[in-house]
Amino acid sequence: MPTKLAETLKNHLHQRKQLHDSDLKKGFGEVYMPNALSKKYPNALKEWKWQYVFASSRLSVDPRSGQVRRHHIHESGLQAWVKKAADTAGLLKKVNCHAMRHSFASHLLEAGYDIRTVQELLGHAEVSTTMIYTHVLNRDDKGVVSPLDRL
Repeated sequence: MPTKLAETLKNHLHQRKQLHDSDLKKGFGEVYMPNALSKKYPNALKEWKWQYVFASSRLSVDPRSGQVRRHHIHESGLQAWVKKAADTAGLLKKVNCHAMRHSFASHLLEAGYDIRTVQELLGHAEVSTTMIYTHVLNRDDKGVVSPLDRL
């Protein structure tokens, strides 16, 4: 995470904690716990450390249990925020989460990080999936490097 975002994230988490505390006072504040975790840790559903960092702005009914909960933001909402940020920044190219992920991986390789580190950061099971980003290693500031330029 970029250091310059640390304070913004701290502020966001503070606001999220206040919202969670408010939900608890209203009789909500539970999060869905996968598999048998809710049985193993029965109080965890309401604990702050298990709550979503990027939670929905609305409470909704969990179709699995019928419980009213605050779920994570939907990916379409995140995508809309990314598009709005790109528009606000005046970017002319199409920007989406996938493009940002691709850019992140490419910049890591350009900065000299090894392919296994990038694989781990992206969560790829196979290094061959990560290898698609290595195309950036054959570039200079002007674009693709001719083999003659290497002589």
